Amino acid sequence: MSIASAADKYLFLFLLFLLILPETKGQIVKTERLEIPIIEAESGSEPRSKAIGLAENGLMVYRRIRGQLEDQLEMIKLDTTLKEDWKGYIVVPKDLSIAHIQYSDNIIYFLFKHQTLVGGDFQIVAVRAGNGKTTIYTVKNLIPFNPTDFVITPSAALVGGYFNYRPLVLYYNFTDQASKILPGFLNELGELNQLKAYPDGSLDVIVCAKNLEKKKSLWIRNYNSQGNLIKTTVLEPGQNKHLVFGRSVTLENGDQVVAGVYGRFADYSRGIFVAGVNPVGEYAIRYYNFGDLRNFFSYMKIRKQKRIRNRIERRRDHGRKVKFNYRFLIHDIIPYHDQYIMTGEAFYPHYTYASNSAYGRSRGFYPSSTLYSAQPNYRGDLIFDGYQYTHAVVVGFDKNGKIQWDNSFEINDVKTPQLEQFVKVKPEKDRIVMMYLFDNDLRSKIIRNSEVLEGKTKESAGPKTRASKIDDGADRNEELDFWYGNYFFAYGVQKVKQKSGPPLRIFYVNKITYK
Repeated sequence: MSIASAADKYLFLFLLFLLILPETKGQIVKTERLEIPIIEAESGSEPRSKAIGLAENGLMVYRRIRGQLEDQLEMIKLDTTLKEDWKGYIVVPKDLSIAHIQYSDNIIYFLFKHQTLVGGDFQIVAVRAGNGKTTIYTVKNLIPFNPTDFVITPSAALVGGYFNYRPLVLYYNFTDQASKILPGFLNELGELNQLKAYPDGSLDVIVCAKNLEKKKSLWIRNYNSQGNLIKTTVLEPGQNKHLVFGRSVTLENGDQVVAGVYGRFADYSRGIFVAGVNPVGEYAIRYYNFGDLRNFFSYMKIRKQKRIRNRIERRRDHGRKVKFNYRFLIHDIIPYHDQYIMTGEAFYPHYTYASNSAYGRSRGFYPSSTLYSAQPNYRGDLIFDGYQYTHAVVVGFDKNGKIQWDNSFEINDVKTPQLEQFVKVKPEKDRIVMMYLFDNDLRSKIIRNSEVLEGKTKESAGPKTRASKIDDGADRNEELDFWYGNYFFAYGVQKVKQKSGPPLRIFYVNKITYK
């Protein structure tokens, strides 16, 4: 071998090494940071702090402080530079717990439910972000159900949930302070896929249930601002298909776009469907097998991608169907330029022996989910150990339901006891930012449709100026979410080193952008 050819070989290997690096130093910028020392109570535990974004009005950090006779909800209102605007407290009865929190029109709404009563009335505490003034509403409820969804409109609050495995939506009007169950519910078993409100107060509710042929279909109900049923559309699946899960968005002209996942079996997804529904309820559905998507498997290593692509081509050459079965979590449909974006995450239930489980019975954990029968079963000596995520998928399609592009993002090491959205997808003018937070690390990817502008990057969520030791997963309470403009916020618990003395446990909030 000549010296020149040897040099060429090493240059080729070096360039190949750069191309296959799994993570690179990205351009995540932490512009502001707040740290609050955690003081443990006599019981050895401390109140868990959480945060909610208030768009351009800042952030709210809140926590429950236990008392002997009654508890208090501490609220700290921050501006967009994470400086304190005001601090206040709300008295919380012992038998109430926070079920959900929403922000709308400069007001933070806390939904409280009873911890001891089966059913019972709900309580909504409305807090004005500007000055902390509160208004308390008691929501009469005669049906015992656990609230899984909470939505605010300009005139009402909607609480979704299940009674005897049947979905329902409770409507509460702020003006006359009266509540009712929305018409069209409590008749059949089903799964509440979506409860979506629009600026005029109208509502879209999607329920997945089996039709007379025992195939999963979607019941789409449209309500006006007073909770009156306007229209019901039933999306029936094609032959040998189930519509496993769906989300929708209503357009200005009254048309509706519905997207989700379909499958050969009721609990597994084989691909994506997109449907266009006109104002009179006529619809057409397009189906896309996962194998038809260009980048669905691009989260895998190159060698594995190639094997799967070869397998797909061989099956097609022999006239056989391509079959991939995934469990898939679908998120909201996002308008983007003249298109729409659907995002979702693939996962599977993970099982282990009781002695090895991070979420085992010895710790009192039992899986909980209402998403298209994702609830796993115990398997003999094996027990459910959490949902393992594999990757996120982003799909762009036009108003006629034709897919224009797709992309994916690998999710590493994420295993959680309950299903939730991890990857946040933020469309910007000429790019789309994908980011998630896990184990105090921020991971991101930047795309433009099918093109990858910035490969997967990783950045610590710790302090900039000192080394930090991150607490283990059992002590983690972290979250990443949109804030305003091109900003995200992340919060969690960390253990940081001090110049002198033992390490200090803190609750932190980071203001984040991507350059």
